[in-house]
Amino acid sequence: MMKRLFAAAVLVPVGLVAQIPATTAARRVPTVLPIDRVAAVVGDQTLLWSDVLTSINQRRAQGMQLPPDSAGQAALARQVLNELVDEEILVQKAKEMKLEVVESEITSAADRQIKQVRSQFPSDEAYRDELRKAGLGNPDEYRKSLIDQYRRQQYQQKAFAELKKKAKPVNVSEEEITAAFERSRADLQKRPATVTFRQIVVAPHASPAAKAKAKARADSLLAEIRKGGDFEQIAKRESMDPGTKQLGGDLGWNRRGSGLVPEFEAVMFALRPGEVSPVIETAFGYHIIRVDRVQAAEVKARHILIAPEIDSADVARARAEADSVAAQWRRGVSYDSLVAKHHDPTEEKGVLQPFPRDSLPASYSGALAGAKAGDITRPFELANPRGAAKFAVLQVVTMTDAGEYKVGEIRDQIRQQLSDERSIRALLDELRKQTYVAIKL
Repeated sequence: MMKRLFAAAVLVPVGLVAQIPATTAARRVPTVLPIDRVAAVVGDQTLLWSDVLTSINQRRAQGMQLPPDSAGQAALARQVLNELVDEEILVQKAKEMKLEVVESEITSAADRQIKQVRSQFPSDEAYRDELRKAGLGNPDEYRKSLIDQYRRQQYQQKAFAELKKKAKPVNVSEEEITAAFERSRADLQKRPATVTFRQIVVAPHASPAAKAKAKARADSLLAEIRKGGDFEQIAKRESMDPGTKQLGGDLGWNRRGSGLVPEFEAVMFALRPGEVSPVIETAFGYHIIRVDRVQAAEVKARHILIAPEIDSADVARARAEADSVAAQWRRGVSYDSLVAKHHDPTEEKGVLQPFPRDSLPASYSGALAGAKAGDITRPFELANPRGAAKFAVLQVVTMTDAGEYKVGEIRDQIRQQLSDERSIRALLDELRKQTYVAIKL
């Protein structure tokens, strides 16, 4: 149930019904079925037999094989119904907890889905006709049902996230791990060729004059905002963050520890809704932050970034510094001391979980070609969408060839998955006890 509930909403196109979330189709299709009945009651909401059938058909469109015998089909129907019950309980729990959803994100997701579906048809008429055949009404009705479904998904996800905080770890035995591995061995994909590595990334540093110029520009923008300037428009006009500039500096919702640099996060969480920060400095440059909304340990904020100019002399110094780092590392200088002195704090210190080698960026693939465990690469250039190039030096930790998985390689992942599934199942079972649930199937 957990895998299905939080799967991506945009599905592989296999006919129109295969491209829409299951519950959306379920809530529209009853109009074309000759007979329907109540399959379950959850609180004050009903789940229909057509909901179950449509959810099953949704999965079939994605490749699930229907059991050939009636007993297997009945068992599948009961499983699907119980998953729909869990989803409805989560929606009701989210509303009870007064969790909020972001309507703009919901409508944007629905519109993206509609755009994808519409692109499969040669004309508006063909699109409308297929909607009608699928029991989804006209385009406006289809959009409304999609928005409702995405809203439900957000409620489910938020309730799930809150409940997961209360989940208690469940012990899993070695025998259970081995049994789970054997059950799914046939379905496991081949282990890809992987690599793990540590890295030191050296970034060019702006001159004091360039930093002073950027700080002065940020101060002038703050003064403009304090005088009543529109923060969003100023961000679109001036911000040097390519990821948020066109969004008026919108960073979306963020929790503590979600990846923002510490000094930025500390200021953001100290602001009240509507409040604008002073100019602050991070490794990226100078920022002005405005908090728009606050809810349950989350903050929705915007920012304006003014980055100091990096010139060719700064880049040349960074390249020379990276050469020095590689030489010192090979001579035995400790990784920790080199990181503390040279590593760009905005970059990861490496990839210590096996990473598929065929998914590495081209620059990393080139640097690691022919390398073996323990090797330290020559410095290589990293593309930087924010500005000047950076330089990386890697040390290979492990280099694994493609092949079959062995239980020992994924034992920890299996243990964690089984523990998570059981602890969440316990929480959902407890919620069932607190909610009126009547299964009619």
